[in-house]
Parts: sequence; C-alpha cells; structure tokens
Amino acid sequence: MSLNKEIKFFSDAVSCVFDGAIVLISGFGGTGGSPQNLIKALRDHGAKDLTIVSNTGGLASVIGFGSVKGQKSIDIGILVENSQVKKLIASYPVSPSASKKIAFEEAYLQGKVELELVPQGNMVERIRAGGAGIPAFYTPTGVGTDLSKGKEVRKFNDREYILEYAIKADFAFVKAYKADKIGNVIYKGTSQSFGRVMATASKKTYIEVDYIVETGILDPNIIHTPTIYVEGVILSQK
Repeated sequence: MSLNKEIKFFSDAVSCVFDGAIVLISGFGGTGGSPQNLIKALRDHGAKDLTIVSNTGGLASVIGFGSVKGQKSIDIGILVENSQVKKLIASYPVSPSASKKIAFEEAYLQGKVELELVPQGNMVERIRAGGAGIPAFYTPTGVGTDLSKGKEVRKFNDREYILEYAIKADFAFVKAYKADKIGNVIYKGTSQSFGRVMATASKKTYIEVDYIVETGILDPNIIHTPTIYVEGVILSQK
C-alpha cells in the first residue's frame, strides 16, 4: 500500500467538502500564509452554508501582498462573494481601512452572514484544545466585555474566568512551507500561528506547500505537523 499523500489537483482536495461543513482556513494577516489555491478550488467546488474559522475576514483586497502570481489576491472573501459562507468565526473580521470594506463586512452589514468574534489568543487555544481532545477551558480574556455575555463565569484565586469551548472542524485547508511525499510538514514564520493547531483539529487536513521533497529528506527534529494529521499535500501554483 502506497503511503504517498501528494495530491495533483486542488479540486481533488476540496471534492469531499459538503454543504454545512465547518472549515478551518489558515492565514495570519495577509495572503502569504493563506492557502490561496485551495480557497479558489473551494469556491469553484461550490459547497454552501459553510462555517469558516479563520484569523481574519479576508484582507487580501486591502493588504495584497503574497498573492498568486498573475492573479488578483485571493482570500475567503471570494467564498463570501459566492454566497458560500453562513458563519465566520474570526479575530479580525474587518478591513484596516475605514474607507474600503472587505466582502465579509458588506455581507455582514446586509445580514447575509453570521459572525462569532473571538480574541486571537482564545481562538488559537480553542482550536488547539479541539485537536488535543480538551472540550473546554477557562480564560480571563474577554471577562467583563460584550464577548463574555451568555458565557459561564467562574472565579479562581479571586480572578474571574469565562468558559470557552473547543473548536473542531470537518476540514482544514492550511498553507505551509515544505512537505515530504508522505505528508510530514514544516512551516515558515507566522504560518505556524494557525497552521499547526488547525492541522490537528479537523477530521481531514489538506496542506498547500511551496515545496514537496522525497521522503526522508526532512530532518525529523524540525517537523511541525506529522503525517498522521495530514490527509494530503499539494504543491502551490505560483
């Protein structure tokens, strides 16, 4: 039986995404750490009513760096524009420019999509908890703000904490630096911030990488995401 997890076509990586799925999509700020080709393939696939978990609401149209060569910048905004997103769970769902709204902002203001706003550290920990099998945890972040409304509050050592639930997903689409053919992966820079935890918290994880090397070339001591968490790796189109 072959252990090769290299996928040739982006359409194959998204073909099993179903309507109503929960999808983790990596990326920190701009498009550099975002799996742009996988996002485009998901748009073309057309699955609807998706819950997208991502750091931002899609900033490529405003920030722009790291785009696919010869194409306009791609982010989750194209899924919003294609009416595929039901809900977004994010830390930064708005444009940094008050005069230039992103697609998600426009859709939210029109009542077309839902939003769950989560502080960035809480979101990373909720995803990490999902991958670690931890159902929930207490955190002081958000106590006394609108983000704590309706949440359980407990006091530990005279300090209040709110209960946050783990995030688990059906699929994760992640951008990384390099992988071997059996799916061991390493990241570069801020791509680690969400990529590593997202890969563990989904039923199926597909990773878009800049390079795919022969198995055995990568130093096992620097592997960030081992193959056990990876359904498939696919070479980025630049």
